[in-house]
Amino acid sequence: MRDWLLYLTIAGLLAFAVSSWWGVRRLKAKHTRRAVWEETHRPEPGNQRVAVVMNPIKARSAEARRLIEAACARAGWEAPRFFETTASDPGFSQARAALESGADVVLVGGGDGTVRVVAEVLAGTGTAMALIPLGTGNLLARNIHLEVNDLSGNVHAALFGHQRFIDSARMRVENDRTGESAEHVFLVIAGIGMDAEVVRDTNDGLKKAVGWLAYTEAGVRHLPGRRKKVSIALDDLPAQSRKIRSVLFANCGLVPGGIDFIPQAMIDDGMLDVVVMSPRSAIGWVAMSTKIVFKHKRTLPVMTYYRSGKVTIRCTEPMPTQIDGDTSGRATKVTVQIDPASLLIRVKDGIDQD
Repeated sequence: MRDWLLYLTIAGLLAFAVSSWWGVRRLKAKHTRRAVWEETHRPEPGNQRVAVVMNPIKARSAEARRLIEAACARAGWEAPRFFETTASDPGFSQARAALESGADVVLVGGGDGTVRVVAEVLAGTGTAMALIPLGTGNLLARNIHLEVNDLSGNVHAALFGHQRFIDSARMRVENDRTGESAEHVFLVIAGIGMDAEVVRDTNDGLKKAVGWLAYTEAGVRHLPGRRKKVSIALDDLPAQSRKIRSVLFANCGLVPGGIDFIPQAMIDDGMLDVVVMSPRSAIGWVAMSTKIVFKHKRTLPVMTYYRSGKVTIRCTEPMPTQIDGDTSGRATKVTVQIDPASLLIRVKDGIDQD
């Protein structure tokens, strides 16, 4: 019986190594969904100035560079300019240099962290970003329907595909115990609570060996735990108190394994899809796992979804946070806000984005 429960729990953790919830009443959101998956359009015809922000330590980074250079040469364009990230600078100055070079499109060769950093610089500029996924999760690439293992195809889409605008989101993290604060852009899912603990405690060696499945091991270790009291405010409405294990803020919801963790989350609807989670027993974990893996539509008392343009969480004690799979510090307050249609991104041409 114990093994059976463990297997079901692991199945749920494969949805993103996150947690569940119990006894949380639904919050009302005043927003409704806007247009989803706008029609793509081709870039301006003619020569393109191409810049590449590349994480050189990623597997296949050298191969990606050769493919990009060869594709630009065949098109008769000037040679692309490469800006390599470093341990001390994950892409901020490189993305700014790419913009200053007059690039028409900035290709990002790396994992989710590099993509997020470059997006933070490019959001609102009108300069297109294109993905060459070389990481473990490649979350945004999956949500814009790229084949993450097709390096040649992704180079082609980055240089010659269509483009469209998507939403980005910002999370401000404040810790009143230390006086520290920071603001981060994210594109897929951010969170506070157990999901951030899982991200923080995932073994790097195991992650390199088995990829995103490594989150499962850390998730199992964090199954036991107490709920923590927070207040949740949607937009500028009054806050309501909750006891939670995690709160997730989703711009889109597809995660590794082909699992649509938050099916209602759309990348261009101008809203955050928020999930409040608070299990008190193994029954809550099993219910969550079953719903996610088998895509049950029935409402569960252990799962609460709502939508909002802005969400504020206040905690009675500092809690860990994460953005697109990277830790982002401990917070006693987080403020998350959507930035609609702020990022121009390249996608495959001729694709049904629904």
